[in-house]
Amino acid sequence: MNLYQNDDTTIQIDALNMLKLKKNILLKGPTGSGKTKLAETLRHELDRPMHSINCSVDLDAESLLGFKTIEIKGGESVITFVEGPVIQAMKQGHLLYIDEINMAKPETLPILNGVLDFRRTITNPFTGEVITADDNFAVIAAINVGYVGTLPMNEALKNRFVVIDMDYISGETLKNVIRTQTLLEDETLIEQLGKFNKDLITMAEQGQISEEASSIRALLDLCDLTTIMPVERAVKRAIVDKLEDDREQQAIINAMELTF
Repeated sequence: MNLYQNDDTTIQIDALNMLKLKKNILLKGPTGSGKTKLAETLRHELDRPMHSINCSVDLDAESLLGFKTIEIKGGESVITFVEGPVIQAMKQGHLLYIDEINMAKPETLPILNGVLDFRRTITNPFTGEVITADDNFAVIAAINVGYVGTLPMNEALKNRFVVIDMDYISGETLKNVIRTQTLLEDETLIEQLGKFNKDLITMAEQGQISEEASSIRALLDLCDLTTIMPVERAVKRAIVDKLEDDREQQAIINAMELTF
């Protein structure tokens, strides 16, 4: 079942074909558009483990490549190297998922340039080992455009990716995601929750609530909770209580009362 659609093309099929061509994929879109869910779907489709990197301003070479540590072997202290997600994925032919890639400092990620271009190699600065990626190695990255704390991507880095521009999941596609990825089976409630999510997306686009409140993760949690508690309490647990702003909380409560 193809869950991710964009006009006449199917994003999931495009992404799979791009990975088979050994292209690095950059998923571009707002929080809640299902970027991480798509990456997980691709991992299942390819039946391949996936290593993840969550970018921040504190991301450094050790977080990407690994670090040296001291172990006791045979009663003696020995310096060993613990491989990080990049090197593990390269050597084992796994997927590498780089989340919120534009949250990292621009000077940190160029260390991956050789990994992401035709060379598919890297010289480990901590050990001097030259690593060439296994043939099955592939990279998926995600970017939140205009998000607080993000930085412009280095052009050399950006040019190493092909881009899939993702919008919020909606309509029948969203209903299929709910049916296949949650415990909820009540079609009437699925229809109502789809409408409720659409209202939240509109509110997020207008700046009334944060994008996290309209995310696909929050919606799927909400759907599961409605199977064990009334929908009003499920909305409170899955969405409202995560927010700090009283006005955002009240806006979501108002939208809930209109829908349910």
